[in-house]
Amino acid sequence: MTGTSKASGTGRLAPRARATFRHLGAGLAIGALTLTVAACGGHKGKPAGPVGVSVTRGQQTSVPFSSAGGDVILTMKTASPEASWGTMGSESAVLSLSVDGKYTSDVVIATTFAVSRSIDLGDLTAGSHNLQVKFDDDRSPSGTKTANVTDLKFSTLAATDDGYAASQFAPIVYGRSGQGATADINGPFQTAVTDTPMVAFHTETPATTPGNTILRYSVVYSNEDGAPSVPEMLAQWGRSAEINWAYQVEVDGGGKAVPGSAMVRGQDGSTVPYTGGYEGTHPVIQTCGLTNDVCGKTDGQMRYTLSALDNIDPENEAPERIMDDNPWTYWMMSQELIREGKTAEDPLDDPSANPTRSAGDPRSYLYLVLRKSTQGATPNTDNAWVGVTIGIKLAGDPTIYRSDLGVAKWSLRRDEPAATAIELPPGTVADDIEQIRAVRVVGAGRDTKAKVQIESIERAFFLDADYLPQASFLFSPTQATLTSANPAVVLLDRANGPIIRPSTSATATGGTGAVPSASETALVPGITIGPSLRNPFGGSTTAPATTPAATPKASVTAKPESTPTS
Repeated sequence: MTGTSKASGTGRLAPRARATFRHLGAGLAIGALTLTVAACGGHKGKPAGPVGVSVTRGQQTSVPFSSAGGDVILTMKTASPEASWGTMGSESAVLSLSVDGKYTSDVVIATTFAVSRSIDLGDLTAGSHNLQVKFDDDRSPSGTKTANVTDLKFSTLAATDDGYAASQFAPIVYGRSGQGATADINGPFQTAVTDTPMVAFHTETPATTPGNTILRYSVVYSNEDGAPSVPEMLAQWGRSAEINWAYQVEVDGGGKAVPGSAMVRGQDGSTVPYTGGYEGTHPVIQTCGLTNDVCGKTDGQMRYTLSALDNIDPENEAPERIMDDNPWTYWMMSQELIREGKTAEDPLDDPSANPTRSAGDPRSYLYLVLRKSTQGATPNTDNAWVGVTIGIKLAGDPTIYRSDLGVAKWSLRRDEPAATAIELPPGTVADDIEQIRAVRVVGAGRDTKAKVQIESIERAFFLDADYLPQASFLFSPTQATLTSANPAVVLLDRANGPIIRPSTSATATGGTGAVPSASETALVPGITIGPSLRNPFGGSTTAPATTPAATPKASVTAKPESTPTS
């Protein structure tokens, strides 16, 4: 589902067609590339540009292109043969991009395999321009030597084009400087190795003034150094990557900003007026502190002009869809967790580990999105609310593995489609799941007696051997009502039919409806289990293809850019 188009004509807003989930194939080795110059008569709606460039440490090259006059979006694929976000000292190769000699954006390349990137080069006049691509020595870790950029394409958005209004207000984000999470990453270049901005998107919601729209821009960071607990983030958000909204502005029906409407996310998470500067119509902001919120200074030395054309409908889509559409973000999320020592081998089965403090192998989690609504005369408040936790029962295992790990306040409170992650024994695959349950819990304070209506499970997947999402194996429009009297419901049960569903199916299959469990006993956290599967990729599979061997944490096999599947 997508956002709603708010206006037509000049500066009109338009939804982005929802991308399908991407399935990843075999590895691809990336060789050295040379600059290939093509005639660049680029005009609106027709990308043009060279095939690719390759630069080594300290080198710079120039790429000619042309604009029809308007906001120019550069799309490309990036890779570095020496880079690995999970390896200290070789985390990334950093390219600095300049347009006509003006510093525009950094690009942090953290993978040996090619991934798609989209950079906003700003509003450019009609005519010829030059993109300078520099391998930036001062901000690149010492272990990387080469950066490859392929499939460069330049597209111009004019004021009459769909998406122009959303693109022209996308923020320029400076990375944080000063104190980092640890002493070895203090300073102005820390986003080259931690909490780096990966992708951006925007949402569109109606303003109180008829015909006006509030554009809100969000950034996906590889991590949140200031998170008090990784297991808590995985339970409540289905990821350890951080997604923060950064800037919002109200626009009228013609796509013009309403004076005084600009806001940013402040250091305490509040919404505060924006008083900073602009480059053209793009606000210039900086993230500060270990939670990546916006502060009032711009003394950072790394900056990012990520394209925010992707549009997520906040009422009908979980924001994690932007990560699903960019599978490499899960790889970076996982690699940063491992490099920073935030994972344990198997905290569910290790009596010396505390699963509420140490995350497990990211590949052992089921990443699931639940759609629900809370209904009751007494609304949820910060001091008193009810939530939902997901319980997974595996065949031959009596334990119910809970998404909240038995910590009630880690349950899902929000009512828009909500992502969560359930840690399961290493080696668990979709075929091992016997039941999926939903449990109503009092998340904080007294029980408000509110009912929780379960609408559907929107997607469910595991990461593959290389920490990349497999195709979602489940969409289930299963409905159920949770109450204080009947707090536990079996949403899907293998006894009533296979749990695995094609991810493209939006229709229910007979015999898989929710089964209320009035006599359900209290579900215990998934801490005590039988012997774990020590082969992290053991068990049955849902596809006949052979699973690759486990990859060492410090080295990941190259993977190709994913392609959409329907």
